Amino acid sequence: MINPEYPLASWFLVISTTFFVLVIALPLLFVPLTWARWFGWKLPEGSTDLTVYFGRCLGAVALSVIVAVAHGIPDPKSHHLLFDLVAMVSGLMIFVHVWGAIRKTQPLSETVEIAVWVVVFVFALWIRFSMLA
Repeated sequence: MINPEYPLASWFLVISTTFFVLVIALPLLFVPLTWARWFGWKLPEGSTDLTVYFGRCLGAVALSVIVAVAHGIPDPKSHHLLFDLVAMVSGLMIFVHVWGAIRKTQPLSETVEIAVWVVVFVFALWIRFSMLA
């Protein structure tokens, strides 16, 4: 499973996909309001149907991206586009979280999460352009 020629790239994909599937994708897909409580979000008053719907949609998209990225684990060199995808997703998530922090519309956990997205972004680009070029 881990590519002996590119072990760091393979391990990056294993660790990042495992982390994000367990912490983000599956909880959002199956228990979005519980996930929101874990991260300190205030839940809306009244009907939460739309909130649950959007949470599950985001969980489904996240799970789909994670499964696609996991296909690159055995041969990251042949799937270097996946590192571009990871960098793009994490770069956009940095923007979303910084925007929320500036507007003070998110709990502290989401602002702290910016650091996670920055690390993923930097690693994805570093692996893509230095190891797999």
